[in-house]
Amino acid sequence: MAATSTDPLARLEAALGVGRPTPSRRMLVIVNPHATTVSDRLKNLVVYALRGSYEVDAIDTESRDHATELCREAAREGYDVVVAFGGDGTVNEAANGLAGSHTPLTCLPGGRTNVYCRMLGIPTDVVDATEHLLSLADSWRPRRLDLGSVNDRRFLFSAGVGLDASVVEQVDAHPRLKARLGEWYYTWTGLRTFTRRYLIHPPRLQAAVGGETVTGVTTIVQNAAPYTYFGDRAVEMGEGATLDSGDLSGVVLRRSSPIDVPTIIWRSLSKRSRVSRHRQVRAFTGVTEVRVLSLDERPLPLQVDGDYIGEVEEAVFAVTPRGIAVVA
Repeated sequence: MAATSTDPLARLEAALGVGRPTPSRRMLVIVNPHATTVSDRLKNLVVYALRGSYEVDAIDTESRDHATELCREAAREGYDVVVAFGGDGTVNEAANGLAGSHTPLTCLPGGRTNVYCRMLGIPTDVVDATEHLLSLADSWRPRRLDLGSVNDRRFLFSAGVGLDASVVEQVDAHPRLKARLGEWYYTWTGLRTFTRRYLIHPPRLQAAVGGETVTGVTTIVQNAAPYTYFGDRAVEMGEGATLDSGDLSGVVLRRSSPIDVPTIIWRSLSKRSRVSRHRQVRAFTGVTEVRVLSLDERPLPLQVDGDYIGEVEEAVFAVTPRGIAVVA
């Protein structure tokens, strides 16, 4: 009879990994050490587990856009996959480095919200997500998904100019409060930003979309849905675009009054009402370009995938079908 689980030598070999095939796929794990749930101990445990199925290198990011540089180098060196271990900002930087290459991207949840992980069907618990990634080693099927862009920056699921970007700017300025309070800090910051900057004389913008010009105070463009999450609840804004639909969807908020904004927020969290049906919202879907200009010479704040990246006079949104390879 062949050796079974009752054979002590076979059991010992199995426990030590003796006789297993040597990992053949090269994996680069890019770790944001400042992400909400990431610690040195957790990183070491994850890397140790992944080395059972992959040939793993792990590098911590040291500054803004460092992940983008690392991913460009990983694509040149022929890594089989890059894992972004951090929040959505880290995943976005990694995507900007891998855009257009054959090297696929995947992610492990290290942030508070982890929108792209959820979209790809990756568990939000890091232990479950690591087990999920280990299981993919035996069923390796990279696929190509769409990639959005605004000016020279790529995004994976959403970008925006106006109120949402102003809120992200303020939240990003206080990372400790962001990590501790999560979505409630976003809520408080949103109310404060709205009353201080958008209640009276807000910045005005003009959006050219689908052959129509719309004026307003905020434009949100999505490459997929949902827009984000509030805890475990999806926040729905634009409708129609999916990860592989080849188009964009979104909304233009025409004004920011004390009546309109609370009702729009309520609709975004509701399972029955829709933001697209609000009278002060111009929704769009099935487009491949959106062009936004400032109407009052004030630069517009811009965010991509929940990360504030600065102010612009003009924002041109587009989509690249099948622009990035992913493993999930």
